[in-house]
Amino acid sequence: MAVSSEAFAPSAFSAYDRLNSAVCQSTLTESETAPAGQSIDDSVISQTDAGRGRKQKVVEEPALWEYNFGLQDPELPLPHGLVARVSPPETYSVSEEQIRTLEEDGVVHIKGVFDQEWVDYLRKATAYQVSNPHFWAFAGTASKLYDYIQRNVWQTNKAFANFYYHSAMGDILRQCGRTNEIRVSTDLLMVNPNKGFKWHQDNQNGPITPDDGIRFWITMDETPKDYGAPVYLKGSHRNTAVDPQAVFVDINQEGLEEYRDKRLEFRTKPGDMLIWHPKTIHKIDGPADGIWTSFRRVLGGTVAKAGTKYSDKRGTGGVLSDLGRHGMEHGDPLDSPFFPVIYPKFSQEEATARDNGKVGRSPVDIVTKIGGMATAASGERFRSFFQVLGSRS
Repeated sequence: MAVSSEAFAPSAFSAYDRLNSAVCQSTLTESETAPAGQSIDDSVISQTDAGRGRKQKVVEEPALWEYNFGLQDPELPLPHGLVARVSPPETYSVSEEQIRTLEEDGVVHIKGVFDQEWVDYLRKATAYQVSNPHFWAFAGTASKLYDYIQRNVWQTNKAFANFYYHSAMGDILRQCGRTNEIRVSTDLLMVNPNKGFKWHQDNQNGPITPDDGIRFWITMDETPKDYGAPVYLKGSHRNTAVDPQAVFVDINQEGLEEYRDKRLEFRTKPGDMLIWHPKTIHKIDGPADGIWTSFRRVLGGTVAKAGTKYSDKRGTGGVLSDLGRHGMEHGDPLDSPFFPVIYPKFSQEEATARDNGKVGRSPVDIVTKIGGMATAASGERFRSFFQVLGSRS
């Protein structure tokens, strides 16, 4: 069932309206009493119950009947007077020093990339998505890994597709990768990681090799004081000790001696970007009790550089980020509406294919691809993913 403009009728609008007001407002009065970068709406942001001393989540798990199917369109106007599917993407200048930091350290924090208009746009798109959860978020949300998590959200939510097509994200990442083309390999909308993630490297990068990819985070909130800040091992993208297919990383293993004590912690703010190599080892500590009483909203993922070839990940856990029925074979050029170009500019043909529902996941292909993980070796690699979960490490 696709979500239409009827979802915004007064009878159905109140839940979205309350969440949207909570995530988009920012006043001095609120900042004096709320966590930094947050706003207060008692109907959405749960406070500690003074009578019971009980903390409650900022976002509750959707009921089964609340999930939606098909394409969704929040009908959000783009910032800065941009016209959807008409205006060229914006640009942003990345310094040579920042590029070299990424190359040498394996991660770079670029502050204040997106202004308040873009942050508000992403918050509204996120508020809509959380209030109108998509079926493709069911597995991750029901597992309680996050309050809300959805892979390839751009395929179903038009607002996120338009963000990729028209923001400066593509221009920033092409500079960081010293490349002349950027395609979205896979993305994730992530709201509040309940359990946190122990030391790991990223293998859910879509059907590409680590060296062809660039990881990104775009943050919508300020990092909480006591938890939630990503920590990276400086230079660890150059290590040769960790299996490229592994997710969990024991930083005390042989071969990581020169990296394990070189830790970089980043306390991001709204509009910042974190950019890193897929092999850079990192972790995030969640709240000890797994309950977020504020927001930590991130749009993240992996993009592919020019010349990237399709890498078939069947038989590994990496296949979970490539479940579309695009018909590509191992070694094919990564040139498909399933992996849309966003630099030098988006493709009208690819955008039309997305809008017509031709880009998405196929139940048949999901069964076929995941079925390849049944071997003992691939099963061991898949279990590595679950080892990474935990609030502290």
